[in-house]
Amino acid sequence: MASQLDITLILGGARSGKSRYGEGLITALPGPWTYIATAEAWDAEMAARIALHRTRRDAPWRTVEAPLALASALIDAAETPVLVDCLTLWLTNLMLAERDLAAETEALLEALAARTPATVLIANEVGLGIVPEHRLGRDFRDAAGVLHQQLAARADRVLFMVAGLPMVVK
Repeated sequence: MASQLDITLILGGARSGKSRYGEGLITALPGPWTYIATAEAWDAEMAARIALHRTRRDAPWRTVEAPLALASALIDAAETPVLVDCLTLWLTNLMLAERDLAAETEALLEALAARTPATVLIANEVGLGIVPEHRLGRDFRDAAGVLHQQLAARADRVLFMVAGLPMVVK
């Protein structure tokens, strides 16, 4: 079972400073550190975003790309502090791949419970806007809300980022 203050969930909107703040939490700890990236470059704009994130991390960071196999990546990084960026993209990937969300979430929760080093989880809060027009959007919003609730219940700390400033929720 993870020790106190080992799991931090950081929620916020787009460009709210979630990733940068999470990196600061992890790099305050002795390295090396593991960055688990869940994004996939579906187009040139996303490829540019991924490249920008990569420039922010060099040695002693180890980057692991895990668009679907997040639980396995967490298990493989058992001895290092980890930053997962981002759960929202991971959830998107699971939904598009038609994976079993409940089973994948349970595997994630089990992997988190088994970790000892610090883990910082980044996720976009998507439930503050309008109701999506299409069913897939509504299903995604609902699944993200359920995932965030499950993770927040297990996390030692939950932060909500607004304009680069962290608000402590838990």
